[in-house]
Amino acid sequence: MSENFAVVTERLVKRFGDFVAVDHVSLEVEKGEIFGFLGPNGAGKSTTIRMLCGLLTPTEGRGSVNGLDIATQPEEIRRVIGYMSQKFSLYDDLTAEENIDFFAGMYGVPRDQRPERKRYVLEMANLSERRGALTCTLSGGWKQRLALGCAILHDPPVLFLDEPTSGVDPIARQAFWELIRQFSKTGHTVFVSTHYMDEAEYCHRLALMYRGKVIALGTPQELKQSLTSQQLFRLETADPLATMRALEGDGNIHSAVFGGGLHVAVAGGDRAEDRIRQKLAAQSIEVRRLEKIEPTMEDVFVATIEEEERKAA
Repeated sequence: MSENFAVVTERLVKRFGDFVAVDHVSLEVEKGEIFGFLGPNGAGKSTTIRMLCGLLTPTEGRGSVNGLDIATQPEEIRRVIGYMSQKFSLYDDLTAEENIDFFAGMYGVPRDQRPERKRYVLEMANLSERRGALTCTLSGGWKQRLALGCAILHDPPVLFLDEPTSGVDPIARQAFWELIRQFSKTGHTVFVSTHYMDEAEYCHRLALMYRGKVIALGTPQELKQSLTSQQLFRLETADPLATMRALEGDGNIHSAVFGGGLHVAVAGGDRAEDRIRQKLAAQSIEVRRLEKIEPTMEDVFVATIEEEERKAA
């Protein structure tokens, strides 16, 4: 497998009995890249990450992390990666500093390097003034910073983050992603899963995962450009649900709730705005606002999933 890539998978499969959790996933993640795994809960993101971290054995396929084989060298992989799971994994009854000391020992950080690594983590996570606070007293955002700091104590070349900001407020999420960007700028690879569409914009490249499969792959801009065959509109009416029903039945018009209104995608042909207005006028639905807009990552994801559902049907 190429030395240019930090993570490689080839038709990776994981089955639990008759259930296929990961279905022939093939990926190549470049060194120094922030690679995003985007998808709803249950899409197979966490199962894939656990295989890459050497925590689960693949049913089929191949994979490597930092040049190490995930099937035959799982222990070696666990020694050289950083891993932060969905659930907070540190010790609430220890202080922030005591957690750092504990994980420095667990990761085998040489004793003469531990003071410098501790200082780096405390400063990086802005925890110097909270070093003596019990972890249970820290807010969700500070706990996530501490967990990230402990995951990178041994300076791993590849960092796996499995939905690291789940349940954290937007301001704390933004601060957390700034730490991720800083880590990536030093040449480290970050493989991060999320179901927050706005976080996808922070990634260099993305894989959209649904029902165990990668259904789209590319940069955020490339994925948005994949919708060029459609025109996208922001639509507001008094009754969004009635509006969605009025637009149903036309295979070229698809709508989804977005905030207090709808995003409506119209495929093919001209006069897309007129087609929307005519359908709503036929149901006596007044249009309060209708304007053409650029797609967001949420639009990309919804459109891609709907296409997958249509193929399955």
